[in-house]
Amino acid sequence: MNEYTRPNPERAALLTIDTQRDFSLPGAPAEIPGTAAVVPDIARLLERLRALERPIVHVVRLYRPDGSNVDACRRAAIEDGAAIARPGSTGSELVDELRPEGASDLDADALLAGDLDELGPLEWALYKPRWGAFYETPLESHLDALGVDTLVVCGCNFPNCPRTTVYEASKRDYRVVFVADATSGTYERGLEELEGIGVSVMETDEALEWLTPGA
Repeated sequence: MNEYTRPNPERAALLTIDTQRDFSLPGAPAEIPGTAAVVPDIARLLERLRALERPIVHVVRLYRPDGSNVDACRRAAIEDGAAIARPGSTGSELVDELRPEGASDLDADALLAGDLDELGPLEWALYKPRWGAFYETPLESHLDALGVDTLVVCGCNFPNCPRTTVYEASKRDYRVVFVADATSGTYERGLEELEGIGVSVMETDEALEWLTPGA
């Protein structure tokens, strides 16, 4: 780490990526193996960020039944009737362990319109139409308005959406912490590549300690 890449816990926000029922629960229509197993560590990170009153953004996918907003590799399956993360469905919701206490179901109409859906104090959901959380979304302007310069990233299926989001964040000069054991689908070469672009790769315990120095 150096002065340009060293993460700043006092200006950090947490991004959870695609931790929705249809991708996370055992036997779900688009289950990503290993995601249910990392949910407890994501929940620990959320608990700490909420206690510290730091921003949290849950980044989600929503697939319209006609496939019109679906990435190319899944579009045919959705057009043929696969019901994955349909707007307003129970499968599109965040897994229960990660939902803020008292939060309403996701406002699919607002999300698809490009708005942030406020779930709790300093906690929002954000819809992304493709792999990366910054692509055609208001995420960057939202984070900048909050004074965020560091992102803590975790969630579902590292090779696709978490990794793309990390690279998009690095491209925008955010300092990045990637929490490996709170993300499904990680592998050693990929983590080494993240470190090669200045990302701080941590385990959950290390990230929790970093977030609260001196605690």
